[in-house]
Amino acid sequence: MDQPESNKVWQRLQRATGQLFSQIPVLAQVWARGYQALRFDSIPFTPLTKPLPECRIALVTTGGIHRRDQPPFNMADARGDASYRRISTTTPDAELTVTHDYYNHDDVRRDFNILFPRELLHNLAQQGQIGSLSDCYSFMGHIEPPHRTTLIQQTAPEVAVQLRQEQVDAVLLTPA
Repeated sequence: MDQPESNKVWQRLQRATGQLFSQIPVLAQVWARGYQALRFDSIPFTPLTKPLPECRIALVTTGGIHRRDQPPFNMADARGDASYRRISTTTPDAELTVTHDYYNHDDVRRDFNILFPRELLHNLAQQGQIGSLSDCYSFMGHIEPPHRTTLIQQTAPEVAVQLRQEQVDAVLLTPA
């Protein structure tokens, strides 16, 4: 079997596995026991220096959400897609979609706030519980080598720079 055909078979297998895991969660739990997660020497955590009502909050998801007019995440690459999409907090849900083959999107498509809780954050800002909400950022959560290196060394630092430029104080991360 040639390399392109082998990649197609691998992609179909990974998609089927993702669908199976979403339908039979115990299988995902069994698989996760053997998963080798990345380990770091330090925890990238910075404590808040001001009260939440004064904080600018960003929403970052690994759910593969993007605007319909943005390029979809690359599902043809079995190793994932290390790119990201910037989404305005005022983008209507009708203009959003999901491109991510490794989890069931049915509930998210019915209510994007399940994974992408912009409405909740807007309400908290209106109530004075948080200061304001910056633009949101979306990644695809299934990233394997060599794209993991791109994510860690390029795209995640790019988003971090943008968050600093937007004067974000805290990030709410919603994994898929």
